[in-house]
Amino acid sequence: MSIDVDQPLPPLQMRRLPPSALARQADVPMPLGGLAYGRAAWPAWMAEVNADAVGAAAPMADLWLTGQPVRRGGHDAATWYSDGHWMLGAIELDEPDAGGLEALARGAYLQLFDALRRAGCPHLLRVWNYLPRINEDGGGLERYRQFNLGRQRAFEDAGVGVAESAPAACALGTRRGGLSLHFLAGQRPVVTVENPRQVSAYRYPSTYGPRPPLFSRAALAELGGGRLALLVSGTASIIGHASVHPGDVAEQTREILRNLEAVLDAAHHRCTARFELAALDIVAYVRHPAQTDTVRRVLAQALGEASATLRQAVFLEADICRSDLLVEIEAYASAPGVLHG
Repeated sequence: MSIDVDQPLPPLQMRRLPPSALARQADVPMPLGGLAYGRAAWPAWMAEVNADAVGAAAPMADLWLTGQPVRRGGHDAATWYSDGHWMLGAIELDEPDAGGLEALARGAYLQLFDALRRAGCPHLLRVWNYLPRINEDGGGLERYRQFNLGRQRAFEDAGVGVAESAPAACALGTRRGGLSLHFLAGQRPVVTVENPRQVSAYRYPSTYGPRPPLFSRAALAELGGGRLALLVSGTASIIGHASVHPGDVAEQTREILRNLEAVLDAAHHRCTARFELAALDIVAYVRHPAQTDTVRRVLAQALGEASATLRQAVFLEADICRSDLLVEIEAYASAPGVLHG
């Protein structure tokens, strides 16, 4: 499919809704798809994240809405919905008895790139990676490091550059399910955003494994209609490349907020849009469910109990990609604006 990138981009909306709103068809015009958090009676077209909601958080869903006709596609283990300009897809794979996680991740990402080609949406905007037992040994190498090895080899196999166009992403450990990738893609590349307080993930030293993770700290994407999206990757209590505040979930949460502020400031240097910490839609992944109230209390102290961020926050049980990290927060927002040339 050939798309003229100079043509106006059909608008894509991002919206967070509870399950009850999904039952009212008028509230969900032409869904491209969505990610469901927490167990509920979700529509068949929703992709469910294999992690349980914790604390007092109710089930919620993140939706991507388009005014264009949407078609379903699929090949191998990949399924997706696309309007020809945007696509939201998923790949779900059970782990085989032989071959290991590296080979599984490499194959999954090669299927992802093939799906982008088939749907005519070549640019990755955001990827959500979920895998069980992320911190366990996988036969001499931690499973997360095996995953990173397979992911990077797939990028190399597909000839996809990283530093100049790495998507926003997260990688979490789930307590159920197999390897699960969810991905958002479109017709135009993202503008990457890095955190000046942190080393770019794809430049981590070999201390963290034979191949580094492949993602930007955040990505700015044109949504059409004069709006931009800020897609913030999973953000943890890391300064430089080192984890900080081991064993202290409250201080780790405060450090995450400082990192999120730094990402927002960096994004503001790359566009005219303005994003506020207290108006983000966030997903907080908590390793120990009993610590959810502490995470929420720190967020309330910093942002305000009535902030939009806290009112619609999602809290999920998940293992973080490093065993010394207790919490990770990802976020998104949209605002009027244009990218700087």
